Amino acid sequence: MKYMLMIFGNRQLWESFSEEEFAGVIAEHAKFDQEIKASGEYVGGEGLAFEDEVKTVKVQDGVPVVTDGPFLEAKEFLGSYYIVDVESIDRAIELAAKLPAARLNGVRVWPVMAASGTEM
Repeated sequence: MKYMLMIFGNRQLWESFSEEEFAGVIAEHAKFDQEIKASGEYVGGEGLAFEDEVKTVKVQDGVPVVTDGPFLEAKEFLGSYYIVDVESIDRAIELAAKLPAARLNGVRVWPVMAASGTEM
């Protein structure tokens, strides 16, 4: 079963880290990456740009309308994610707990549906 491990944050949080703290977080992610790649559980993952670089596209009357940013009510946004393929939700939770974000503001564990919509 595939799960998305969703890491939320905000610019204020990430910019509050000292260079040393930031390097430590990156090192923890590198260790995590190695672990889930070695175990064969890694499917994919990426960091995402800050919210001010996002575009939202809505189609109105057949015409795409593009606006800047997500402009959400929440201060936090999806900052990065991993896709893992594991045996159970328990294993996905175990992996999520190893991420630095689990100590900071939590990691969401979200089941990923197969293209056919049947893998759940």
